[in-house]
Amino acid sequence: MPPATPSTVLREIKKHTDLIVAALIIGILLMIIIPVPPGLLDVFLVASICLGMIILLITMFTTEPLQFSVFPALLLVTTLYRLALNISSTRLILSQAQAGKVIEAFGTFVAGNDYLVGFIVFIIITIIQFVVITNGAGRVAEVAARFTLDAMPGKQMSIDADFNSGLISEAEARERRRKLQREADFFGAMDGASKFVRGDAIAGILITLINIVGGIAIGLIRMGMSIEEALGVYTILTIGDGLVAQVPALLISTSAGILVTRATSDSSLGQEISWQFTRFPKIIFLVAGILFILGLVPAMPNTLFLAAAFGTGYLGYRLTAGTRAREAARQEAAAREKAQQKREPESVTAFFQVDPLQIEIGYNLIALTDEIQGGDLLGRLSAVRRQCAAEMGIYVRPIRIRDNLQLPANGYVFKLRGEVSASGELMPGYYLAMDPAGREDGVGGIPTKEPTFGLAAWWIHPSEKEKAEIMGMTVVDCSTVLATHLTEFIKNNAHHLLGRQEVRELLDTIKEKDPAVLEDLSPDVISLGDIQKVLQNLLRERVPVRDLVSVLEAIADGVRMNRDVDFLTDHVRQAMARTICRQYANRENKLEVITLHPRLEQAIVDSIQPTQLGSYPVLEPGLARQILEAIRESVEKISLKGIVPVILCSPRARLPLKRFTERHLPGLAILSLNEISPGVEAEVVGTVVLN
Repeated sequence: MPPATPSTVLREIKKHTDLIVAALIIGILLMIIIPVPPGLLDVFLVASICLGMIILLITMFTTEPLQFSVFPALLLVTTLYRLALNISSTRLILSQAQAGKVIEAFGTFVAGNDYLVGFIVFIIITIIQFVVITNGAGRVAEVAARFTLDAMPGKQMSIDADFNSGLISEAEARERRRKLQREADFFGAMDGASKFVRGDAIAGILITLINIVGGIAIGLIRMGMSIEEALGVYTILTIGDGLVAQVPALLISTSAGILVTRATSDSSLGQEISWQFTRFPKIIFLVAGILFILGLVPAMPNTLFLAAAFGTGYLGYRLTAGTRAREAARQEAAAREKAQQKREPESVTAFFQVDPLQIEIGYNLIALTDEIQGGDLLGRLSAVRRQCAAEMGIYVRPIRIRDNLQLPANGYVFKLRGEVSASGELMPGYYLAMDPAGREDGVGGIPTKEPTFGLAAWWIHPSEKEKAEIMGMTVVDCSTVLATHLTEFIKNNAHHLLGRQEVRELLDTIKEKDPAVLEDLSPDVISLGDIQKVLQNLLRERVPVRDLVSVLEAIADGVRMNRDVDFLTDHVRQAMARTICRQYANRENKLEVITLHPRLEQAIVDSIQPTQLGSYPVLEPGLARQILEAIRESVEKISLKGIVPVILCSPRARLPLKRFTERHLPGLAILSLNEISPGVEAEVVGTVVLN
């Protein structure tokens, strides 16, 4: 076994710090019960003073309270430690009329030959700690805790706004929220811990009085001392005991005050004092002038005041010279920067950065984004992004919200890649009531159209909400209306939001957990752009890509046979047959479909012509109109029965037929026979026939 070195010992100690701290706290409790010899008590008292100085210096060099977040708990432990030392020293003073060299030295040094003066000094120190420092620190902690809690909603809203605008990532937002909560917990803990320090000061005074009265009684009765001898011995020891306890208590109380009053610091206390004290040289000159005038008064110590005046004046002169030098350097740097900007061409790169998705709102809707006013729109947007990721498997970047004074006061628009793609209108303070049965009347309010699906709706007063719900209407608030519209908008335009960068980030996520999936999808086999096109084709028809591993595996299998994007899309759809069927099957796991008449389907297949953008049916215009009208009539007839219309056709006709109908019937689902998963029964409920 190699010999232990100091570094190895320190490493072992760091591994078991939790056990060591627990043992030390238990040891503090044992000190209250077990007598401590004078020599060991001296060690503990010196350690207490040393610990107090360390804590004080740490608080002076911290730049924010959370850098020393353990302080409230440490405050309680050190208070318990001092009380345990007080009990141990009291036991020694009363039983042996001695308490070690440290207590005796403090008592003798402060009291000298006059124990009455020493007692008064001790009382003054205790009062300073109790009345001034401890009380003030506790009050500051209390106010800081209250203001921190009051400011939490606004700060959380600011974090959500930065997150939704894309200024910070989700991890940064989570870290800021955690820091905000820790800050509130810290000031609350400081408020509670300061009460213990106040109690410790009161206990110190009581223990001192008990030591003096009890010590004199024991000295007179048990040790046969005279009254003067007992008074001198026990008073000196008691004063020393009190001072040894109060000095570290004073240090730690001062530390508490410094820590809670430096909430806005960004540098150490010494740096702040040196910078802020020397910011105004004129004040230094003014003080020098006042000191000079006082130095001329005959009754004053002239030499001292004049020396102070000249010293202060010299300091002001040096500060003024330094300020002028810094100002000259700043102006020179600004001039260089301005000249550099003139030489360099203006940067216009910021104008080419377009948000994938952006919301603009009228000024009446700004309150929806303010949590202080009860607005929850920012939280709803985060929920929409999570919902789209969970249902469709798409990554929607943080959505930027901007106010636009050119919009109607209650209006909003959705911008896709910088272009207005959808719009709506809200009425803050009202609820939107919709009738699922499709009735056009039956409720009082302001008639409108629901922005997502264009249904008839009414804006109603909150007092009418309960009445509308009793009538069987769906009643939602403004934020829900906008969030629902946004969710449907994202689902309809998911293929536009999925860019190459988003695909790259999704692939990087898969690479971390399932690297084998990407081994067959090297750039030599299939490009990133082709993978993007396959995913876009799936999303265009609302096929979820959440199970991206299965999608990529299907692409890897299909690319060995054909690299055509349309072929790969159909190959992936067949692999995801279970997912596709689950979207349209009813509760009995039955798929109710509309088929094409064989002649009609054959006519579509015969008209297919390949192009650079894919295969499209090329039909005579009159025939194309007849086919579209026949499909529309069949779809409407089935929809009136409450059935979600799904057209079933051959694999060869599916994609061309979808491209043929998507302009006029964008939401129509078209499946091929190969996309019917085992266990799902297809029931024909209609057939498209040309008249």
